[in-house]
This record gives sequence, structure tokens and C-alpha cells, in this order.
Amino acid sequence: MSARPALVAAGPHSGAWLTDLRAAPVRLWQWWVLTIRMLVPAIKTGEILTSVLAPAAFTASFYIPLKTVMSFSGLGFSSYAQFMMPLVVLQAAAFTAIGAALRSATDAVSGLDRRFAAMPVGRLVPFSARMAGNVVRLLIAQAAALTCGHVIGFRFAQDWAHTMGFVGLGLLIGVAFTLGADVIGTASKSPETTTQALLLPPLILGMLSTGIAPAAQFPDWVQPFVRNQPVSQFATALRALAGDSQGNAGVADWATMTPALLWIGAIVVLALPFAVRFAIRRS
Repeated sequence: MSARPALVAAGPHSGAWLTDLRAAPVRLWQWWVLTIRMLVPAIKTGEILTSVLAPAAFTASFYIPLKTVMSFSGLGFSSYAQFMMPLVVLQAAAFTAIGAALRSATDAVSGLDRRFAAMPVGRLVPFSARMAGNVVRLLIAQAAALTCGHVIGFRFAQDWAHTMGFVGLGLLIGVAFTLGADVIGTASKSPETTTQALLLPPLILGMLSTGIAPAAQFPDWVQPFVRNQPVSQFATALRALAGDSQGNAGVADWATMTPALLWIGAIVVLALPFAVRFAIRRS
């Protein structure tokens, strides 16, 4: 007798509230299942190994040819490994982003998004699951990059707070990259075109950045671009957080960190509305 009047007294919206409450665990389970769908096949087929091998390839391709040349150029660092380590982290994040674009484009062109739209799946669940899988790959790639850096002589020269800041900033940059790449892949709906289009920008920006050499070693006419482009700003911030035994890595203050954080914010602000729009309108 008492339960029914209480339900009526709650008002006409109480049923919708209870429906939303019951739907929350279902959405979480859907997210978990779709995330596992992305990761388990990658582990079984060995695809996940690319997240380990790519940073190793980047480390070897940058460090081996340039170590001797940069050692004579007077970098002011304890080693070239200490100087170039941010670029390895950034290239690992960029490679993860290219894979993210490939997966989102494949889902779009294969009709998987349309199938999800015809099922009782939360609108943002497929996108959230893809991003969760991308973050797992990003974590593996970042761990592999730091391991490769340790092998060639990179060491954290600051306290634990700066070390965690280095790791956290690297992950933030990687998440921003993968978010933007996911949007590009979903919009293009062409895995081949997307992959080819995204291969060159990280390479060009990496070679024309202070991640590979100080800006003063570039021609005068290109130095303004080298100093201010996002890869250089990211490298400068990461280098300041990592530190150096000779004290020439810079200071991790707001003046150093703000440009990098602004670039991350700009990528997220531009990409996130499109990601949500594509997820909502996928039907």
C-alpha cells in the first residue's frame, strides 16, 4: 500500500530517472565489451607488438645517425639521448594516432557504425571504446619509448613530481593526437587515404623541430617556424620536465609549459565536438 503512493508522489519523471539509472551499468558493460573487442584480437595477432617496435625503430633511426654529429655541435646536454628523448615520445604518440585513425576509418567504411546504430548501444559507447583501446596502446608505446631511452642513456634528472609530469604530459599529448586522428579517420571513411595522409605530417614536423636539434642549427629563414610549431613546444616542455645533469634543459615553469598546454587544448577543443557529433549522428 505504501510503495505505490510513494511512486506516484515522485512525479511523472520518476520512471525516466529509474530507466536512466538502470541503463548506466548496461552502457558501462557495452563499453567494456567493445573495448575488449579492440584489444583481444590485437594481442592474438601480434598487432600490439607494433606499439613496442615502433618506438624502438624511432629511437634507432634518430639516435644512431645523429649521435656523433650532435655530439660535436655543442648541445650543452649530458648526452644526445637526453636531448632527443622527447621526440621519441612524441613520435610514439603520433604512430599510435595513425593507428587510431586507421581503426576509426575501418569502422566507418565497413558499416560497423551503422550496425551499432541499429542496436541498443549508447551513442557515445563505440567512440569511448575506441579511445579506451587507443589509450592502452598509447601506454604501451610510451613505456616502450622510455625503455628504449633508458637503453641509450636517457635518465630523469629531476624529482619524482617532474618525472610524473613528464609521463603525464606525454600521455596528454598522445590522447590529443589520437582524438584528432579518430575524428579524421571517421570523417574520411578511407583507411588507405587516412594512413597515407597522416604519415608525412609527424615526420616533417619532427625533422623541422627542436626535438632533433636546437633552432639555431636550422637556416635563419625557417627558425621562427621551428621554434613555434607544436612539436617544438611539446619537446621543450618535456625536456624541461626530464631535466639534465648539466642544467641546460630549462625550467618547468608556466612560461615553458603554457604553449604546450595551449596546443593540447586547441587540438581537443577542435576535435572533441566533431567526435561527439559523429558519434551522435552515426545512424
